[in-house]
Amino acid sequence: MNRVVDQVDDGAGVDDTDPQTYSGVRLGPLQPGERVTLTDPKGRRHSILLAPGTQFHTAKGAIQHDDLLGGPEGVVVTSTGGVQYLALRPLMSDFAVAMPRGAAVIYPKDAAQIVMGADIFPGARVIEAGVGSGALTCALLRAIGPSGRLVSYERREDFAEIAKRNVENFLGRPHPGWEVRVGDLVQTLDSEPVDRVVLDMLAPWECVDAVAEVLQPGGVLCCYVATTTQLSRTVETLRAHEGFTEPEATESMVRSWHAEGLAVRPRHAMVGHTGFLITTRRLAPGVSAPHRKRRPAPGAYGEDYTGPRR
Repeated sequence: MNRVVDQVDDGAGVDDTDPQTYSGVRLGPLQPGERVTLTDPKGRRHSILLAPGTQFHTAKGAIQHDDLLGGPEGVVVTSTGGVQYLALRPLMSDFAVAMPRGAAVIYPKDAAQIVMGADIFPGARVIEAGVGSGALTCALLRAIGPSGRLVSYERREDFAEIAKRNVENFLGRPHPGWEVRVGDLVQTLDSEPVDRVVLDMLAPWECVDAVAEVLQPGGVLCCYVATTTQLSRTVETLRAHEGFTEPEATESMVRSWHAEGLAVRPRHAMVGHTGFLITTRRLAPGVSAPHRKRRPAPGAYGEDYTGPRR
């Protein structure tokens, strides 16, 4: 897929109170500086940045940008070689998987689960640790809107800069409620109360005590981890803390289906394991979570277990 640096709006004439302003969604006729996805008859996609008087060259001939500018999306353009291409503005899911990367991105299927599972709402005060390339950040900023606040922590400055560019390219402008802080969450977290916390990092259990101090009672903590050892350590640390509800660990997989006449079957490829989500809610100060009544599986906490205990 072709990648071109997008143009960011200077903010002139922007209505800061309109949620659509910071949604990353463009409507109406296609304009210079907008990104468009061209899809050929074989399903191959090409991302182009529209500019007057410019051509996009393919193996099947060139496509004039002027044939798209000023018109609606959802149209078909034909290359000089006679191949038809469907032109549409990219969705946020398209942008997330195609954006320039420093760190790996959280894929759309997991970002959707995080936004729903963490109950991200308009106006929410959210902490995100491990901003990576900014894919999840785009989803969080769209959910909180212009009245919300998102503080994103990233240890690596080069990743933070990539994320800033990606997010501003997606939104078309800087978001008024977004701040990126370069540094370790535990060492740099201030005392400002927050409603939601999302941790995408190697060792989220190291941050449990810190986020517990700022997360409001009833607030949601969501951790994204890649392996079962991380999953186990995080869940047991939350249980040992006793200031959170019983953690819920989930994994989502997306399988496409082929549907053509009587041939209805799963496709051969699917988006399988990418990570685990662990969600829990903060209890009020001084309140401890009730102990589970169900008996642990035999050997779950045997002599080989070395993790946290309640």
